[in-house]
Amino acid sequence: MSRDARWKALLELLVERGRLDVEEAAAELGVSAATIRRDFDRLAEQQMLIRTRGGAVVHGVSYELPLRYKTARRASEKQRIAQAVASLVAPGEAVGLTGGTTTTEVARALAMREDLASGSPALTVVTNALNIANELAVRPQFKIVVTGGVARPQSYELVGPLADGVLGQITLDVAVLGVVAFDVTHGAAADDEAEAAINRLLCERAGRVVVAADSGKLGRRAFARICAARSVDTLVTDTAAAPDAVRGFEDAGIRVVTV
Repeated sequence: MSRDARWKALLELLVERGRLDVEEAAAELGVSAATIRRDFDRLAEQQMLIRTRGGAVVHGVSYELPLRYKTARRASEKQRIAQAVASLVAPGEAVGLTGGTTTTEVARALAMREDLASGSPALTVVTNALNIANELAVRPQFKIVVTGGVARPQSYELVGPLADGVLGQITLDVAVLGVVAFDVTHGAAADDEAEAAINRLLCERAGRVVVAADSGKLGRRAFARICAARSVDTLVTDTAAAPDAVRGFEDAGIRVVTV
């Protein structure tokens, strides 16, 4: 296992459990305790965790794993969801993409569509995610609009009043939301209130709103609300979604696509 893969796995375990012992982590990853100690020390230097005697704990009570350290959890599900979301976009439309692992896959799926290989533009993409803009900027047939704002290192998303100014001047055909949680009662939500505010603006500027969320995010709540469930037109999720959850969304007037 490479160092990067090891660090990602360690941080994922730490977020899940809140605390990890050196010996426990070594057994989980199949490496020596000395290797885990060095990994913990390096991650502590980057303020990714707090080192303790014999182990480590998460850095703070409310902890958000940075995007660059997220493993490809539910990778196949996210790729299927991304393909389905990309198929909902018509050539020539203006699409808003929030940050996140699933929306990054949506951007890649759009880039691979043969019917979007040419056009003036084939697609207009508005995003506050630096990594998405970077990936799509090499596609000359795509018009890329970046919102501006202050970058959050955890998610590569631009937030703040500078982003507000740009979004107030545009209109979108569709906004694709990557969310931390989506619940019929509590709506779509993110971990960070600044990101939620920008995502909310994208929704308000769009003719239709699509939530791209794997089944693990359904029925959950998170700190910062993006929008009410009634503001969402379509939910694209995977087939592991609980039937009761799917019915709840459908009863709320949301079209549910499972892949």
